[in-house]
Amino acid sequence: MSFSEEAALNFKNLQQNSYPGRGIILGTSPDGKYFAQVYWIMGRSVNSRNRIFVYEPETGFLKTKAFDESKCSDPHLIIYYPARHTVCSHIITNGDQTDTIYNAIKLGGTFESALATREYEDDAPNLTPRISGITYRNAHPTVYKLSILKSRNNSEEAGCDRFTYSYEKALPGFGHFISTYKENGSPIPSFSGEPQLMPIQASAKETLETYWNAVNEDNKVSMMVKWINRETFEAETLVINKLG
Repeated sequence: MSFSEEAALNFKNLQQNSYPGRGIILGTSPDGKYFAQVYWIMGRSVNSRNRIFVYEPETGFLKTKAFDESKCSDPHLIIYYPARHTVCSHIITNGDQTDTIYNAIKLGGTFESALATREYEDDAPNLTPRISGITYRNAHPTVYKLSILKSRNNSEEAGCDRFTYSYEKALPGFGHFISTYKENGSPIPSFSGEPQLMPIQASAKETLETYWNAVNEDNKVSMMVKWINRETFEAETLVINKLG
């Protein structure tokens, strides 16, 4: 199977999955000039669906915000910064571990050392995985990394399983995808296996539209695409919200 065939199959499976949860894709534009980051959130409850992405132009960071403050019953796992960056890295995660990674790198730490201090979310019985990604300016030896911190079979008995995936070569027109969940369920089964190859379109706008149209209409909440110039490492961020 070619890379294109593999990515097309994985994309079709994503389209048919009613609830992959929060998802991250890290990759490279087809012309090889840009790194791409895709992140989306989904929700089944009123609290989870009551969110929007807000871009901070003064910092270039992205945060989640309650659309209707009166409906925000439990903010501690749904309000956070999904995207921050340093001079040499762009960080994307599904929770407040964004801040953990950002602060560690600013102090000379690493992606891995930061995540060693965290574990899956405290939302039993799901124990939602923490998924994280980082794209590096100086891609030697790694272009980007993905991580998942998860429980085994939605149980705390075995502690936290920790997986980090490193990619040393950018594949133009492709990215690697990881999500919190494998599929819908009760409790919801965590993502399993290695990150999956996915297509990246020719522009940030086209990539955003492609994945916004792909994820489940009933459960999608917000999505962002960050398009990072490989020479300058400056980024353009596009956002779409279901509410507002």
